[in-house]
Amino acid sequence: KAMKAMKARKSIVAKGKLSKSQVYKGRKVKTVGGLKASDITKNKYGKFVSKKASARGKTNVWAKAIAAARKALGLKGFVPINKGPEGKALYAKAKTILES
Repeated sequence: KAMKAMKARKSIVAKGKLSKSQVYKGRKVKTVGGLKASDITKNKYGKFVSKKASARGKTNVWAKAIAAARKALGLKGFVPINKGPEGKALYAKAKTILES
């Protein structure tokens, strides 16, 4: 007599757009890239991201220089860097901050 078909094994690997969310919430064990729940955090927009990548992004020296330059020049709102008089001033200030 033939053997009865076995039930398909439930995957522990999360795939697709919501994979990090599934892992973080404990529905799956890891992502395709190998991230476990302990490697995932929520960013300020509520998206689930890699802790390592998030930390690396926060150490971006150019972004910090631009933020400091904007504060020093008192700029508010959108200012395209190196375009127009405000943008050129912003770029120059950021360069000096970066070099100091």
